[in-house]
Amino acid sequence: MAKDTVRYPDEIVEQIDELVDDGMFESKSEFYRFSAEYVLTLINPDHEVETFNFDEIKSEIDISEEDHAKALGTDGGTFFLDSVITVRKHGLRGDYEAAERYIDTHYDPTDQECIILEELLGTYRDRST
Repeated sequence: MAKDTVRYPDEIVEQIDELVDDGMFESKSEFYRFSAEYVLTLINPDHEVETFNFDEIKSEIDISEEDHAKALGTDGGTFFLDSVITVRKHGLRGDYEAAERYIDTHYDPTDQECIILEELLGTYRDRST
């Protein structure tokens, strides 16, 4: 594992220390690893997370799709549009399992957006038969 030295303003370090002291994170290192991976997943939905317990930490923090959108500075449409593009790309290539995996890992099955993406994927399946 590589080691990098990064400098942060004192105010940020104090906030991170509080999160560690409150038990939200086991250590500063865990916070930094989670934060880096989280940002990478925002930038690239296909990013493969390597941080141990990433999903568990994310669920404990309770980051919603709306929070994702706020972190990106959008109204939420960008993430969904990116999802449409991803599902379309997989559908055009006939890679239905990859599209299903993408939908399943990014959306709750009862979300309206999930249902729309599954319908979109269905149109590509219908074309192939």
